[in-house]
Amino acid sequence: QVLYPNVLGFAGATLMKIEDERLRNFCVTAYNDAAGELQRSSGARLLPQAMLPFWDVRLAARELERCHDALGLSGFTMTDAPEAWGLPSLADTAWDPLWSTAQERALPVNFHIGSGGNAGGAWPGIPMPQMLGALSTILFVANTRCIVNLIFSGLLDRFPALRFVSVESGIGWIPFVLESAEYQVDENGIDLALRPTEYFRRQIYASFWFESKDVVATIARLGADNVMIETDFPHPTCLYPEPRKRLEQALGGLAEADQRKLFYGNAARVYGIEVAA
Repeated sequence: QVLYPNVLGFAGATLMKIEDERLRNFCVTAYNDAAGELQRSSGARLLPQAMLPFWDVRLAARELERCHDALGLSGFTMTDAPEAWGLPSLADTAWDPLWSTAQERALPVNFHIGSGGNAGGAWPGIPMPQMLGALSTILFVANTRCIVNLIFSGLLDRFPALRFVSVESGIGWIPFVLESAEYQVDENGIDLALRPTEYFRRQIYASFWFESKDVVATIARLGADNVMIETDFPHPTCLYPEPRKRLEQALGGLAEADQRKLFYGNAARVYGIEVAA
């Protein structure tokens, strides 16, 4: 089970409230040490993702090296909107030391919903729990911004082996986004090395859990190699108490070989996990 940060924000954004940078840096290393401890105590059944001091790109690269070498962590989470704190956008080559380190070590970059940019909030005045439903649904598709920018930014050309994961965002909206990107490329004569869908299939992965209607058709459009199943436990929208039953119902029309990819094969490949035969 791959685990993503929560207590300090999905990519550490909560830490930006701490003005003392040394204390902020300590919080990151302490979190990662605890993540490594959890992974070891679970017998590598639980795989927490590292959190990085993204406010200092070279320090972030060094911390990623430490997390991989000393703690055995298999990937990291990243904000998709560093400009919110006066940092360069991810399209800027200033981030290349971090991307280079991740690519060399085959460590995936995780963009969890709510970790940076967003698609706007719920309208003021909407009562709870309706507001929770509105915010959750908006956050799912907020990763549109992240995926589209990855495709058009040139980042994927500079680092063609680097893998990016859209976490907790669902997949039903992605075919529309890719079709829109394809249309814009043709309509505006945009010169890209690859087609948007080709970039996606080469380097971008997404996960889903509650979707059931037309999910098999969506997977066919995206490619079974680029989709992973999540359980989202223990969030309010998770599949508990019958995740296997619900997923079997949703994926009943999918070939067994593709089901194996979604249930564990793709995650094993992306996160470098050894799985028993």
